[in-house]
Formats: sequence, C-alpha cells, structure tokens
Amino acid sequence: MPNNIQLIVEKAKQTCAEEGVKLTTKRENILTCIIKVGEAVSAYELADYYREEFQQSIPAMSVYRILDFLVELSLVHKLSSANKYIACSHISCSHSHEIPQFLICEECQAVTEISVMNNVIDELRASVEKTGFKLTTRQLELQGICENCSSK
Repeated sequence: MPNNIQLIVEKAKQTCAEEGVKLTTKRENILTCIIKVGEAVSAYELADYYREEFQQSIPAMSVYRILDFLVELSLVHKLSSANKYIACSHISCSHSHEIPQFLICEECQAVTEISVMNNVIDELRASVEKTGFKLTTRQLELQGICENCSSK
C-alpha cells in the first residue's frame, strides 16, 4: 500500500475510534479501493475492483452497507446524481471543513470536490425554505465541462 494511502487509512481509523466504531478489514479494503480507483465509482464497480485487488468476492449489498458506513463518517461522499461514490478529498486533514460540493464533468465524468462556506449554504437553505421546500441535503452537484475537456 503506498504511503499516502496508509496515512489516509490511519486517519480513517482514528476518525472511527473517535466515533466509537471500528474500521474493519473489509471497510478498510473498500476505502482503499475507492482511493486507488481515484474517481467516482459505483458499488458494483467497487465489488469488481475488490475482487481483482483482494482475490475474494464481496456481495454488492455488503459494499452498499460499507459505503453507507463510510459516508456516515464523511470518509466517502455519495454523488446522488450518478449513484456513485468518491473518497473525501479532505479525508486525512485534521481541521474542520466547509460543506463539500462537487463539480462533475459532463464529458469525462471527472469529479472535483470543492468547499463552500457554511454561510453560503445557510443562505441558500433559507431562500429555498421561503418557498415551503425543505432541503434534505446541503450537498450540491454541479454539472459542467472540466478544464481538460474544454481545451480539446
């Protein structure tokens, strides 16, 4: 396992310990797979990658349960629009962050995580709630064209 992945996994273990839960071997392996893939990936794609990486199969339902666990701890983010998952780009940081937002390229499907200040999201939520609509998530997924694709 490359050094940076080891550091990320150690930080994830620390996060789990602080929350009173355990990063089991399978959870750690799924997290490692997501990090190694380096792009948004579905649960089924993860199950395939896991089988190749660890020479053992894992049912998709188990992958979904593990992903739910990792999302709950903000180690992984779910991209609802694509039903895919991506490792948090701030997973190994020790400080608090703004709300993660995602820029998704319509051409190559690359995902970039950016942060938006809490007060911006709070203003958006307040504006939305004036219409009687209640937000169930503070996460935004914005579609566009990445720099690589727009220069082609």
